[in-house]
Amino acid sequence: MLIKNAPDIKSSEITPERDYINRRKFIKYSAAAAGLSLLNSSPLLAYSSDQNEYAKLNDVKKSKFGTSEKKNPWDDVTTYNNFYEFGTAKDDPVDYAGSLKPRPWTVQITGHCKNPGQYDVDALIKDNQLEERIYRLRCVEAWSMVIPWIGIPFKKIIDKAEPTSKAKFVEMKTLYDPKQMPGQESYVLQWPYVEGLRLDEAMNPLTILSVGLYGRVLPNQNGAPIRLVVPWKYGFKSIKSIVSIKFVENMPRNSWNIAAPHEYGFYANVNPNVDHPRWSQARERRLGNFFKIETQMFNGYGDQVAQMYAGMDLKKWF
Repeated sequence: MLIKNAPDIKSSEITPERDYINRRKFIKYSAAAAGLSLLNSSPLLAYSSDQNEYAKLNDVKKSKFGTSEKKNPWDDVTTYNNFYEFGTAKDDPVDYAGSLKPRPWTVQITGHCKNPGQYDVDALIKDNQLEERIYRLRCVEAWSMVIPWIGIPFKKIIDKAEPTSKAKFVEMKTLYDPKQMPGQESYVLQWPYVEGLRLDEAMNPLTILSVGLYGRVLPNQNGAPIRLVVPWKYGFKSIKSIVSIKFVENMPRNSWNIAAPHEYGFYANVNPNVDHPRWSQARERRLGNFFKIETQMFNGYGDQVAQMYAGMDLKKWF
């Protein structure tokens, strides 16, 4: 998802991001404290990453889907994010997401379906069994995390909407409100953020609409109050702060494909054999670790998803 030029991959191997983040945060917060306690006076500065400040989600069951790999700590997951609606730096979301108001929040379901309507997020949480899914998140910039998401299988929501035979794809949009999301004042992307999946991808058992992580509600910087998680695809496919789900007949143009079609395809399946034009995808580094590891096809979820792409040229349909 990075749009800046000339990334220095080699230097990232020398200095782990977590160490860099911690140093940067220490300098930033120390300077603010030495000033006039600005971090406490403005909701737009240093939005909380304290796990204890977020409400717990009850009645969460452990899912059979996921990984047993070591989870990244809460601080990694909530302070190192791509969320361009709040800025292009990895720590911009945690610094500026306090302006987002995640309640009340409704998701509008429209398009080729029998049961369109507006669905309140809290009602969706109440009416559906929440599951914890420990999934790998692989970002196109060659870094990754392991995150304990809390969510609802997307298929449950789709089944309630009852798409018609004309529905071949699902198009989703993020909230567009520059007052709440100041990054939308920039021209780095075409707003609002748009993503899409084939209907069979959206209904795959691995695909969830996440409403929390680590047993608590989603922090704003992670896509509150509801976001998509598609673990076999690069992170930019997992659209955040969703306000619209539409069943459509034709493949929707997703935001990053519009911005740079030669770099970001519609499918965005994790494929170590297809390099990004500006860096290799063959290896990745788990946030907090020094050494890189081999990238797995479909991010390691091939047994569950590879059949959906049988016969497709995954270098062409990247």
